[in-house]
Amino acid sequence: MPPAKFLAFDFGAESGRAILGKLDGKKISLEEIHRFPNKQISVSNHIHWNVSYLFEELKRGLTAAAQKGHSDLSGLGVDTWGVDFGLVGRDNQILENPYAYRDRRTEGMMELAFQRMPKKEIYARTGIQFLQFNSVFQLLSVVELKNPILEKIETLLFMPDLFNFLLTGQKKSEYTIASTSQLLDAKKRDWESAIFENLGLPIHIMAPIIQPGTLIGPLMPEIARETGILSVDVIVPACHDTASAVAAVPAQSDNWAYLSSGTWSCLGIEMEEPIINEDSMLNNFTNEGGVGGKIRFLRNTMGLWLIQRCMKKWEQEGESLNYDEITSLALDSQEFRSIINPDDHAFLNPADMPAAIAEFCRKTGQPVPEKKGEYVRCILESLALKYRFLIGKINAMCPESVEVLHIVGGGSQNEILNQFSANATGLTVIAGPVEATAVGNIMIQAIAKRMLDGIEDSRKVVARSFPLRSYKPDNQNKWNAVYEDVKGMFS
Repeated sequence: MPPAKFLAFDFGAESGRAILGKLDGKKISLEEIHRFPNKQISVSNHIHWNVSYLFEELKRGLTAAAQKGHSDLSGLGVDTWGVDFGLVGRDNQILENPYAYRDRRTEGMMELAFQRMPKKEIYARTGIQFLQFNSVFQLLSVVELKNPILEKIETLLFMPDLFNFLLTGQKKSEYTIASTSQLLDAKKRDWESAIFENLGLPIHIMAPIIQPGTLIGPLMPEIARETGILSVDVIVPACHDTASAVAAVPAQSDNWAYLSSGTWSCLGIEMEEPIINEDSMLNNFTNEGGVGGKIRFLRNTMGLWLIQRCMKKWEQEGESLNYDEITSLALDSQEFRSIINPDDHAFLNPADMPAAIAEFCRKTGQPVPEKKGEYVRCILESLALKYRFLIGKINAMCPESVEVLHIVGGGSQNEILNQFSANATGLTVIAGPVEATAVGNIMIQAIAKRMLDGIEDSRKVVARSFPLRSYKPDNQNKWNAVYEDVKGMFS
């Protein structure tokens, strides 16, 4: 019997791709079908996603799959980043390009929300980490800034739900992506009416929630004809990219943590039920939806965004460097020269990331990086030390201590960061797969089509299918001493 074919569309903040997965029951192989850039657009001093362009690229991916002989798909699924959403009117038209989470319209919205509903009560119901770009604050800005489209909204759809709507005509909200919004009751796993009532938000625009692995429908006839994919089930995977990535963690033992490493670092563990208490709130941990009824107890922290923005600035100044070149420069630089808190507000979206890092170092009385390698080494060491800080918090809040750290996603290719993470945490680090989000997306589709028995079975398939690299802790005394000196800045 030929292998089953599944198509995963994985939209990231920097790029998107269509990945074909072939599953023979024992192993999965991947083929990149289509890749495209995802650039935010600036309109009237606001940052948006170009949803029309992105949907055209999605259709190009479907067309490319058909042209390459893969029209016989068993399923296709879409995942994206969290929190952002589109607004659909009564005529089924998208009312405006969705705002990007780094847009400044949410400034002051958290403080306004806390005036109407205590911070502690919001967290007690949602269990979600407070970030100024969470969907709840984005929606509050629509109301408070009196956006003229407010009266025209029929349905709010998160980014992957929006693409599923454009593909099938169905308006549904997948659970894992909805869980990032801070509008969901973490225990009931449904919209939390008290938040809508207290903050003055319209609950009637929220779509019904469906679980990962739901078959949402066939392609719209016009899309099927246009792309040449005439018959395929559109399946909702874990539509939040981190949830799909965690589903692909090739864990074969207990007491493991995951780090989905990319633009953001998402570090946490899987739990049966949410952890919502004073410690988890003070430490700003989040309880997001996972696959198979699991809760992803994690902390979103800054990731390779810091390096990406440095590289962009250096490119603007006339020096374009690739990752191999900058990591080589980092290795040749002095260790522990300066350390930053990656989550400092100054690093959220500065126009000049190297300047923001330099200013942080000046304010904290540390040597200012002078060479590019010093900037990169500062970032990588700081990220690794922040991971240690967060794992310490997890160990303090959970009954079992973390014994192994799985790093998945694009950042798992960064061997220096992998080794630094092992050194800083004192844990064995297992890196891979690189395409974890697409793999998890495909695995959930396969479970939905009853080609795999469940998440544990799929993780065994992942472990058999991709090369994994192990990193052991080294230079522990030095890393321990530095951590004790700098851990106060991470609180």
